[in-house]
Amino acid sequence: MNDFHTRVARLNDVLCAVNALSWDARTMMPKGGAETRGHQIATLKGIAREMILAPGMHDAVDAALETTADRDPRDLDRRAAEAVAAAIDHHSRIPADLLRAQAEQSTLSGAAWAEARATSDFAIFRPYLERTVALAREQADALGHDGHPYDPMVRIFEPGETAASLSTFFATLRDGLLPILDAARGRAQPRTDFLYRDYPEACQQAFALETARLLGLDADRSRLDSTVHPFEISLTRNDVRITSRWARTYLPMSIFGSIHETGHALYELGADPRLTRGAHATDMIGLYAVAGTSFGMHESQSRLLENHVGRSPAFWARHFARLRDTFPDQFADVTEAEFVASVNRVEPGLVRVEADELTYDLHIMLRVEIEMALMDGSLAVADIPSVWNAAMQRDLGLQVPDDGLGCLQDVHWSSGYIGSFPTYTIGNVTAAQIMAHLDATTPAVREGLDRGETTALRDALFDLVWRHGRSRSRAEMLEGIGAVANDPQAYLRYLKGKFAAASDPAGS
Repeated sequence: MNDFHTRVARLNDVLCAVNALSWDARTMMPKGGAETRGHQIATLKGIAREMILAPGMHDAVDAALETTADRDPRDLDRRAAEAVAAAIDHHSRIPADLLRAQAEQSTLSGAAWAEARATSDFAIFRPYLERTVALAREQADALGHDGHPYDPMVRIFEPGETAASLSTFFATLRDGLLPILDAARGRAQPRTDFLYRDYPEACQQAFALETARLLGLDADRSRLDSTVHPFEISLTRNDVRITSRWARTYLPMSIFGSIHETGHALYELGADPRLTRGAHATDMIGLYAVAGTSFGMHESQSRLLENHVGRSPAFWARHFARLRDTFPDQFADVTEAEFVASVNRVEPGLVRVEADELTYDLHIMLRVEIEMALMDGSLAVADIPSVWNAAMQRDLGLQVPDDGLGCLQDVHWSSGYIGSFPTYTIGNVTAAQIMAHLDATTPAVREGLDRGETTALRDALFDLVWRHGRSRSRAEMLEGIGAVANDPQAYLRYLKGKFAAASDPAGS
């Protein structure tokens, strides 16, 4: 196994360097560096591909598979060998020229998207997105599919899911969600004026960082920076970066965006040390730029922390005084109950990352609908704004004033992440399943949360999810708690319980 471990560790070093360059491109890099950075990332990804497809790697994987053939199916070495074998198969199907083109396009598209979003002008981004979609179709054809060309793209982010399975899942969820939403929208809404006051960016960042640390973010292995669209990225489990956006006149963006990214980071930081480079170097983090077993499982951790913890009355019973001390003038006339009610209001809005829990998944369904149509060719990139705007009117009754608040609001398509959006809703559903299990089996978790304390929750999530890294699938982890992947019933019960109980807009 030593040759296998050494090769995977070296490969991981290259891919972590890609992540470092990608992080810099989205946080610190001057605009003029986009083209050169694209070439740099493409070069490193090309080197990584050569390492994966090298004859020596094939031999090392074959030897590792043979050595671990009689071991438990969940043995770490066996799972690592199987994962690299799958990576070899994946990359052997994608031509080197296509991989390089996608890497270069991602950086160029990212710069174009940022400019287009800032000016609310889709025309700036359109040719870059057309090229990205064309490359995604090439990738889907190279990977192969028996059904929809969306299938191989989704498989990258959420193994086991297809256009068909997602369509069924979303239809079931929508049917359960809309009655809850209709009932909640019929109630009086809490005051929200104070959320839109002037909040200095430096104070927002200080509060967000302190909150992240209190939630368990390791100061020695992480950092918080500023960006246009919040994200988390790992260089290893010992170097995890999170970012947030400091909307000066909308405070919840920074608070809950930072809590969300902290959830991602805790998953990365919580991977078993045996999965990292060293004597037992089976680190899968770099191979897919994520330590978690899938993007959906990753999102379950961020949405769990953001919504089940961060929006709870108990959390703010512990932290509201600190918030008021940070912004004394802005909160001089605001009670704790008013703040809690405001951040749990049901108010359809244009922006996904600011959406309430009941409308959030409708935002995701729109994006998935568009992605599927782009991949099968039934929708042209040029028609995205009109389709987007019509769907927002259909689903949420909202008029979209400009592209910046419409189809340009997310960074994902500029990064080439076509197929990743379904994982947000999968994450919501999985988070509810995990919390339902903990409520039924581990009362110390809820007792701690009722005090605004997350230590017991972190311990439980470490045991159930974090420590396994990529060594167990989402389905396997859910099976271990008696749940079924993509069963929305626990999620619907959570939403109905929360919003049926929230008939009093003051939250009392």
